[in-house]
Amino acid sequence: MLIFKEATRAVRITLILWVITAIIYPLLILIVGQAPILKDKANGSIMHNIQGQPIGSTLIGQQFRSKRYFHSRPSTVKYSQGKEAKSTGLSGASNLAPSNPKLLKRIEETVTQLTDASIQPVADLLYTSGSGLDPHISVKAAQAQLSRVAKARNVRPDEILPLIYKYTEDRFLKIFGEPGVNVLKLNYALDLDEFNRKQDQ
Repeated sequence: MLIFKEATRAVRITLILWVITAIIYPLLILIVGQAPILKDKANGSIMHNIQGQPIGSTLIGQQFRSKRYFHSRPSTVKYSQGKEAKSTGLSGASNLAPSNPKLLKRIEETVTQLTDASIQPVADLLYTSGSGLDPHISVKAAQAQLSRVAKARNVRPDEILPLIYKYTEDRFLKIFGEPGVNVLKLNYALDLDEFNRKQDQ
């Protein structure tokens, strides 16, 4: 009789905890996340173009190959996009040691590509991030690509420079990490600026 009583109590406690942790808590977080001040981030910080179509998340890096755009950091997982991606929705680094021949070969190839494009091979254009999904590049990396982008868009570099500074995000809590330029925001701002110029002509 005592065993039955204890078993019933255990089942009751389990059900109560399940309701709290599997239903009430997730619903509470969902409701809080949809508050106006948090809604954008809770829904993935998705950016939309002029037509209202989603073009990406400002929290996840993307590959930009055109000379008209600023390029993101190299990614081991290829930002989980396209046929070249090793997998979808994954995050990670290569975990190759600094002395690994594969890593050295990739870096040498990247240095050659950047040099051929007259771009200074700064660190975050050479090395992949730990997550492989970094949406930012350093201000120095953006400035290194400035001439190429300006030439491809047929504008002066000093016309693009203010956009680089506008989309540079400060250190986290003003003390952690380094300032970084959000690549998606910057590239979309370039397209929007170009669109507005054409409308004014």
